[in-house]
Amino acid sequence: MGDMPGGMRELYPFLYERQADADTVVAEVADAVREKAAEITALRRDVAHGCAPRIAACAEAMAERFAAGGRLFVFGNGGSSTDAQGLATVFLHPPAGFRVLPALSLTSDAAVVTALSNDVGFEAVFARQLAALGQPGDIAVGLSTSGGSANVRAALQVAAECGLLTVGMAGHHGGLLAELDALDHLFVIPSASVHRIQEAQTTVYHTLWELTQLRLRAARPACGDP
Repeated sequence: MGDMPGGMRELYPFLYERQADADTVVAEVADAVREKAAEITALRRDVAHGCAPRIAACAEAMAERFAAGGRLFVFGNGGSSTDAQGLATVFLHPPAGFRVLPALSLTSDAAVVTALSNDVGFEAVFARQLAALGQPGDIAVGLSTSGGSANVRAALQVAAECGLLTVGMAGHHGGLLAELDALDHLFVIPSASVHRIQEAQTTVYHTLWELTQLRLRAARPACGDP
């Protein structure tokens, strides 16, 4: 069997090791799916056990900023860019019955991203946007699977200097973000797998969204809330 794009040989090596009948291949794929599901379930449990109080404290701080008129800015590279857009969307376009909150992904405007990358440098692509748009009382959330994204680190540093609440999410041992004293909150996913890190980060930021909503609702019900 020829190799396939996207590192399929690494993800499913048994497809390439030998010729096998269809039933065997299906059974091995099913085993691989169950193994990966067990991995992320265990990782999410570990993160919940180790980070629950800090997640609650971060959501409390975010709710206070939103209640005072603050806005959310989110950013990341590659898959983390997609996650940043998803996080901004859940705040800005929540399910029915939840409060709409101002949020912007700094990766969404291709013209701004490419102009800054070309004219200034990719390391400044998020920092320059925060310097222009951020105000004291806003919130900055930077996503990085490795924690080693220089442009995410630079943006969080600028955000802190501008008076924003700073939240970082990283994997492995935290990378550059773990060395950033300016961070108010840092959530490190203890895994070497990019896939598991991103899945667990998704759980963390959706939990932050839910807890922020609950805190805001408890403080002052939105129009139409029971």
